[in-house]
Amino acid sequence: MVKFVLIMWLCSGVPGNECKVVPTPTIVFEDHYECSIYGYEYAHTLFSNFSREFVNEHSAYIKFTCTGKVIEDV
Repeated sequence: MVKFVLIMWLCSGVPGNECKVVPTPTIVFEDHYECSIYGYEYAHTLFSNFSREFVNEHSAYIKFTCTGKVIEDV
């Protein structure tokens, strides 16, 4: 069965800074749609908790991917 796995990063546009993986409460989804909607909503939640100064100073942005993986039923 194919499930979709969410991987999210917090990145900075400042040279020398690397993207860091952001743990999310849910990482496995039934389909790409569900994963994508969750990714955008969670990214919005994260950004809503950052200050304007933090985002501007670090040129912060979020990126994520939803990747299909075959997962065996247990």
